[in-house]
Amino acid sequence: MSYSRLGALLIPFVLILPWMLSSPASSDPSESTPGFIEIAAITGSTDDTDRIQQVIDRGIGSIRFSKGTYRISKPIEIDLNRVGFTSLLGDGVARILMTGPGPAIRWIGTHGGTAAPKTVQEEVWDRQRTPLMDGLEIVGQHEEADGVEAHGTMQLTLSRLTIRKCRHAVHLIDRNRNVILSECHLYENQGIGVFLDHLNLHQINIANCHISYNAGGGIVSRHSEIRNLQIGTCDIEGNMGDENAPPSANIEIDGSESSIGEVAIVGCTIQHSHEAAGSANIRINGTATLRKFTDELRHGHITIADNILSDVQTNIELINSRGVTITGNTIWKGYSRDLHMENCKDIAIANNVFDRNPRYHYGDGPAANLGILIQSCQDCSLNGNLITGTQHKTAAVHLIDCDRFNITNCSILEYGQCGLLLENVTRSRISDCLIDQQEQSEITPSIRILNCNKNMLRDNLLGGPLEDPLNSTNAAENEFLIAN
Repeated sequence: MSYSRLGALLIPFVLILPWMLSSPASSDPSESTPGFIEIAAITGSTDDTDRIQQVIDRGIGSIRFSKGTYRISKPIEIDLNRVGFTSLLGDGVARILMTGPGPAIRWIGTHGGTAAPKTVQEEVWDRQRTPLMDGLEIVGQHEEADGVEAHGTMQLTLSRLTIRKCRHAVHLIDRNRNVILSECHLYENQGIGVFLDHLNLHQINIANCHISYNAGGGIVSRHSEIRNLQIGTCDIEGNMGDENAPPSANIEIDGSESSIGEVAIVGCTIQHSHEAAGSANIRINGTATLRKFTDELRHGHITIADNILSDVQTNIELINSRGVTITGNTIWKGYSRDLHMENCKDIAIANNVFDRNPRYHYGDGPAANLGILIQSCQDCSLNGNLITGTQHKTAAVHLIDCDRFNITNCSILEYGQCGLLLENVTRSRISDCLIDQQEQSEITPSIRILNCNKNMLRDNLLGGPLEDPLNSTNAAENEFLIAN
């Protein structure tokens, strides 16, 4: 057969192919043809909702969106138990415009168990497991438009998505298990980037994502039971509204009406913006109902390690939490505090740098106070931390109403008014610390002790006086760089 004759035979097929790919599919779910289909964008289309929904309802399986823009006016629902295994693929060239309220894509599963294999029903393995969404952009064009919503799913994977101009970018509700969110750009949404909302979720990994400029918070958990939340190697910044908006945080885990545990926040850059009232980089509230140390103070088991944190009112805020490790972080430009803890227990704070670097403190930077405030906490350790450049009127490190602290091998430098202030602190030990500043004054103490009892200070090197008006602390073998 000649090439010219072959070409003539192919011309009708080429002309009809776009119609085949874009024509409405049967709405009869019994016409299930598992496999692969590509949906073509139609120039000038004002609403592609029905034809996309019809393709999904056929149970095709793998659905690829070709290059172009798709306009939808109501949620595309993927009922996994009815349509079976489903993936939505965009290869980075397809855009979905959501012009109505609700999520652009809603994943619906029936998984009601835990992550344990014995709790997973056969229908989940046979029809629902591992729903996949990859390489699509979703842009909201309605004030109540969301990006992706999921409930009842098992092993949901969201990757290489861009979600902009929506209310919430990723909204997980009810119950989900083993979620992976990776290589996504959740950017400039009016609400929350990743919203864990009234959710029972164990095992969720959020990795290698940009989560930025979402006015209601970056990664937020509220009214949820969360276990095994891993946040790693992400850039998370500017997830706050303006100065008149409610306080928000780049990462906020609120267990005040639920429970949290087994959380790791590792290797992220988390920052901006101090202009927002009450802003924080990491805010964790174990439970707001407890005020005393009892066996009920159990929410926590959290690791915050090797992150870069800066430019908010409070870099790390821990309330009503226990079993938290804060280590290896570089922290600066906390305008109110770098670290604030209240009603916490069993906290280890080790080998962090709390710094005032001149590069970042031009302009409005001098207004950042930095410093550490710890209130009503028990059984905690501070070891090997470098704290420099604090300018609080009270102290660089201030402990109030605390019990059984071990503060060792810390350097508190250029502290301004006072290095370490202990107020109503009992049964604690401070040793092997260097507390000094370049321009020392006899009226700015390195350590001030007020209303304390049963404490020990020894083997510290102090650039300023030790103030203990009631002589309440056993102080031994401390060295002073000026006459005390």
